[in-house]
Amino acid sequence: MRDTQQVYEFFKVRLAMSTQRRSQLNGLRPKKTTRAQTAVRWSRRARSPQFGSQNVRAPFAPPEDWHEPRNDGKGYRIVVQDPGEGYSHVVTPEQIRARLAQVPQEFLKGLEVVQFSTMTRKKQSFPCYGMQWGSTLYLYPLETSLEEWFSVPPQPQVVTESRMYGGRWDEPVNGSWRLTWTKAAITDFYLNNILIHELGHLIDDRNTGYTDRERYAEWFAIHYGYRATGGADSRRPNPKVRRRHHVK
Repeated sequence: MRDTQQVYEFFKVRLAMSTQRRSQLNGLRPKKTTRAQTAVRWSRRARSPQFGSQNVRAPFAPPEDWHEPRNDGKGYRIVVQDPGEGYSHVVTPEQIRARLAQVPQEFLKGLEVVQFSTMTRKKQSFPCYGMQWGSTLYLYPLETSLEEWFSVPPQPQVVTESRMYGGRWDEPVNGSWRLTWTKAAITDFYLNNILIHELGHLIDDRNTGYTDRERYAEWFAIHYGYRATGGADSRRPNPKVRRRHHVK
């Protein structure tokens, strides 16, 4: 892993996995905004073509800090970076520790760092909510407005996944799609989907191809995240109590 070329190849694969999972533009550049759309900010999850490049001669410049594995079995630590202007961290270190305490503890043997990453201009084209690299899980901040904007219709599986946790889609401007979260919904999404999904990648030591690794992480997130916390039943709004009138 210390060899530069090995690190480059490893990171390129992980980046491609995160990009394909969260990408909304399928490699296209964001549309230019008109005067009527000046308030629309395209989501950082709008894929930038530079990350799809296959040019292995390009300089290796991973957008994340590399935490050298200690392999000492002393558990994990949490690193919190400033989220960046206009962004906020979705969850707290206390929430992360409480959530990870609920999974089978053998899953945490290889986990050494959970990093709350900062959002920079360069990372705004890095389209993911979370990532696993080595023994570290990275969680990215979200726009403080809790709104994400996209310039192409969201793919059905993306709509389904976000709605499972309470995300709401609409098209307020022609040709622009918005994903809106409540604080409770985005917290649920990060704790029971993003965090658990990346943990699934961390413990997956059998699959090597993208499709198999992603399929396993998705299953892991559903089983140990969504279903383990009550599934759809626990996320439905409380039904209204109907009063029955008895006629004598």
